[in-house]
Amino acid sequence: MFRRLIANHGPITLQHYMGESNARYYAANDPLGSAGDFVTAPEISQMFGELIGVWLTDMWTRAGRPAGVRYVELGPGRGTLASDALRVMRRHGLEPPVHFVEGSAALRRLQASAVPGAHWHDDPGSLPDDGPVLLVGNEFLDALPVRQMVKTAQGWRERMVDWQDGRFLPVSGDRPMDAAVPPHWRDAPDQTVIESCPAAAAVVDEIARRLARHGGAGLLIDYGYTAAQTGSTLQAVRAHQKVDPFAAPGEADLTCLVDFAAAAEVATVAGARHLGTTGQGDFLRALGIQTRAAQLSNVAPPQSSAIRAAVHRLIDGDEMGELFKVMGLAAPGWPDGAAF
Repeated sequence: MFRRLIANHGPITLQHYMGESNARYYAANDPLGSAGDFVTAPEISQMFGELIGVWLTDMWTRAGRPAGVRYVELGPGRGTLASDALRVMRRHGLEPPVHFVEGSAALRRLQASAVPGAHWHDDPGSLPDDGPVLLVGNEFLDALPVRQMVKTAQGWRERMVDWQDGRFLPVSGDRPMDAAVPPHWRDAPDQTVIESCPAAAAVVDEIARRLARHGGAGLLIDYGYTAAQTGSTLQAVRAHQKVDPFAAPGEADLTCLVDFAAAAEVATVAGARHLGTTGQGDFLRALGIQTRAAQLSNVAPPQSSAIRAAVHRLIDGDEMGELFKVMGLAAPGWPDGAAF
């Protein structure tokens, strides 16, 4: 498809390439687990989803236990996080209707088994808009297509994808793009690359406006950064190994780091409260993951070693603890969130 498009119309934007590649990839695959391409935090341990459920339940309780609240998850994978979080919620008298934003038919089938009675949506814009939400997005924003600009000797140009010598490769476009670059980057050295993600901004804006209108709280969890940076963060993962993102479009998961500072600004402008952004390790420690691990080890001593390994992977700075960030959002008038 890309080869024919490029042959007829010239190089395509990286944003187009990434968006179409991931749409094809997720439509046909269950990418999760040891037999798939990557493992996410909910698949590592039930403790992750349980503590997300604790956080959401605490927010709902301290907000006065409002009626009509819904559980919303963006990109819920196999439904593992939701299943674990909802189990905790039920213990505290919270049994919200479940709404998933998921475009993959393959993953929807798995989610239906894990969370019977869920409702599905192709995008956040079609979610119910008449009550408070408790929202989670774990490793959702990182798969949304980014736009890259590169500084050349002729000025700023958009990063494109071309087909040359039997392979796809990134090239610089021929249209001047200096006006699209933030002023503080315009005099950067040649070969500087900056990224933005219009799709992520649109999702965060939609979420924040719903929180502002109807109440609720949410967590966005992903690998990313909180201070402005340059350089391409595009990567591809297949069979748990990093591979060339231009080698086989549609056959590997393409992701980029999430700019949490930009996301927080979008959310604030849209009317939500930014509760803070912290490392995943600090977030889970504050919610008591080590205490929960000790409880599980006491119940199942033979699993103690595996439980310790899971905790290490989720919170250690050399694993997921610092690279992955957790951003908290809430409606005006809702309480501050634990761990922020």
